[in-house]
Amino acid sequence: MRYDLTDLQLFGAIAATGNLTQGAERVHLAPASASARIRRLEDAAGAPLFERRPRGVALTPAGEAMLRHARRVLSEVALLDAELGTFARGVAGVVRLFANTNAIGGSLPQDLAGFLAAQPQVDVLLEEHSSPAIVSAVVSGAADVGIVAGEVGGPELAFLPYRADRLVLICSPQHPFASRGRLNYADTLAENYVSLSADSAIHGFLLDRAREAGRRPRIRAQVRAFDAVCRMVSAGVGVAVVPHSAAVASSAAVPLAVVELNDAWGSREMKLCFRREQTLSPYQRELITHLTLISQSGRSGA
Repeated sequence: MRYDLTDLQLFGAIAATGNLTQGAERVHLAPASASARIRRLEDAAGAPLFERRPRGVALTPAGEAMLRHARRVLSEVALLDAELGTFARGVAGVVRLFANTNAIGGSLPQDLAGFLAAQPQVDVLLEEHSSPAIVSAVVSGAADVGIVAGEVGGPELAFLPYRADRLVLICSPQHPFASRGRLNYADTLAENYVSLSADSAIHGFLLDRAREAGRRPRIRAQVRAFDAVCRMVSAGVGVAVVPHSAAVASSAAVPLAVVELNDAWGSREMKLCFRREQTLSPYQRELITHLTLISQSGRSGA
């Protein structure tokens, strides 16, 4: 079977609107042309993709399968456009790096700044995801390099140490927790919490740990960055769990009390991951080498 990108875009637009005419308008096609394209697509698939209804259309099981793959194909084409656009600007290489919240909110920006300063002809496309999602992206090729934490792995992947950090509880110096040396996460969940936004990887991770304890945190405020979390905690809005590196960085600007967590999952050994069988580009190898050397110097200086 041969697929035309315009057909896939049209198919996705009709699926999104539930209407052939509206879908055709989205991709700037006449309804008659759109109808003919969908018929050819269904003939090629050997099964109806839409169920025709009096007020529009609905996906058949075959159409749902087509939509999953069409979205993936169109997403890859968009990434291709973005990456090739960098070459048009004179960039020699691109590395797609996926990292967890802990890394992005910690030392990774500074570590990348050194690499990018030394490699002006290379761009790094950085995205934040949870560690399991990063592993899947590296395996599938959606990411070139990942930075993950926790017990994740796969036979297709190679891992190298990056940096170590730990999650800690922070509160205002006046909070009753400030005098405690260590706490269990479950024992803090009756408090008001300040959290990163719901789409952050660490937010989902901490919700899962709370569910395991049979609790749900009382989230009073959500913000987009660790420094904002720390400022709100310092002001007495609530407590929060953040990487130790983020707490240390913010404590220079606002007063904070840092309390260690007893939970084993609080230790965050971050690792670089990449595909074993992949032939890494020179720029991907250089980034991995750069981050690995930083990790070694950081550990030796600790």
